[in-house]
Amino acid sequence: MRISVLLLLAFSCSAFGQASQPTPETHDRLAEAILSREHWRETMIPTYMNDFGQLGRYQSANTSLGAPKSGEKRVVFYGDSITDAWHLDESFPGKGYINRGIGGQTTSQMLVRFRQDVIDLQPAIVVVLAGTNDIAGNTGPISLADIEANYATLAEQAHLHGIRLIFSSVTPVHDYTPESQYPFATRDPAKILALNSWLKNYCAANGLIYLDYFSAMVDQRGLLKKDLAQDGLHPNLAGYQVMAPLAQAAIDQALGQALGAAH
Repeated sequence: MRISVLLLLAFSCSAFGQASQPTPETHDRLAEAILSREHWRETMIPTYMNDFGQLGRYQSANTSLGAPKSGEKRVVFYGDSITDAWHLDESFPGKGYINRGIGGQTTSQMLVRFRQDVIDLQPAIVVVLAGTNDIAGNTGPISLADIEANYATLAEQAHLHGIRLIFSSVTPVHDYTPESQYPFATRDPAKILALNSWLKNYCAANGLIYLDYFSAMVDQRGLLKKDLAQDGLHPNLAGYQVMAPLAQAAIDQALGQALGAAH
């Protein structure tokens, strides 16, 4: 981590959309957030060097799961910590939806494990929620264009294997609590808007479903509603209660499309 903090700060002021001359308070908060992120990245070096996609996380569970039963329309939720922490059995009782989220992951890592944790499970539908950790730089600096390319590759792989893909919007963030200061500092709301605009247009152009969590979770300032996440990033129970019916509606739409295509 002993790269100059000044260099990291200079990069982040540009990469994360901070003002060219931030206030001292903003400058200090961003510097602390960068140090916190870099410390976390140091702890992840063994993972990044030995199992970048974290394939080991779900290998046993995938083997135990087996192939879908006759007539089963399997649904996989695929993403980062927001998916990982989601108790799908509570939000969607009796549905049997499969959770393949891993905390901290970026789209680059999700590409690595997409075959093992999605394609090989033979789902009818995959619900993808990703991008916030790319913006934060969890696996290093990445341009919006490269994040978008990763999204497109996920969609192309799903299409190739007959899986209906639902792209979820990147969820908003807030800075209303002490716990939210670090996550917010490295997640530029303007970049979230840009990725969501691209995702919405890509879905429209390619016949995919765009699952718009953002519009239902954002407040009048353009930030995540305070009562939906204590740390400004990860939904609490109230946050997941907003998300669940939107996800179910998107899944129902995808299943309807699949049924229509079959006839």
